Amino acid sequence: MPPTLVLVHGAWHGPWCWQPLVDELADVDVVTVALPSSGPDPQSLGDLTADADAVRTALAGVEGPVVLVGHSYGGIPVTEAASADLGVAHLVYLCAFQLDVGDSLVSSLGGAVPPWQEVHPTHVRVTTPEAVFYNGVAPELTAQAVAAIGLQSTSSLTQPLSRAAWRELPSTYVVCEQDQAIPVEAQEAMSGRAGTVLRLDTGHSPFLAAPAELAALLRGVLRAG
Repeated sequence: MPPTLVLVHGAWHGPWCWQPLVDELADVDVVTVALPSSGPDPQSLGDLTADADAVRTALAGVEGPVVLVGHSYGGIPVTEAASADLGVAHLVYLCAFQLDVGDSLVSSLGGAVPPWQEVHPTHVRVTTPEAVFYNGVAPELTAQAVAAIGLQSTSSLTQPLSRAAWRELPSTYVVCEQDQAIPVEAQEAMSGRAGTVLRLDTGHSPFLAAPAELAALLRGVLRAG
């Protein structure tokens, strides 16, 4: 049975961001996960535990092996939730946070968030998404994405990991070389934890900027996985 591709979006986003990539993978079984930590209502956002539970629920609904992809923050709930018992054969960190037990997104940044994040007690807002997330994305698609992004719970960015699935499962790190959200140097440092490192010449959102190229890369992982 060929693996199912399970896609976990990053902070402030939703499953909508994967659609151009899903369109390129019409012959592949694809499942997208909606993380409770992202959304429009700051009072109803979930934390990392809720996100990890959402990933586990999605994995439990898949028969056969899974290649599990986390983008950006999505790498954190993937790291918390993935296991061989849930069918995960391979992890893909797509310009993602591949962190260790005890780390959180904020702690991995030295305890201070970048200036493009506006922090509130319950949530974090992005102030310049066009420049940070969507460099290299077509203007019309950028406008659609900016209109769709939501808030991110503050707790999800500060809660530490209790598991590190990449210590038990094979993993691939995809460095996005034009990324304005996670510096390439930081991606390369985290990629040292992965078994394989691949590269894309894109910004932070290759699923919007270069979905065909990303689809080709993931097909290679699926064949190998």
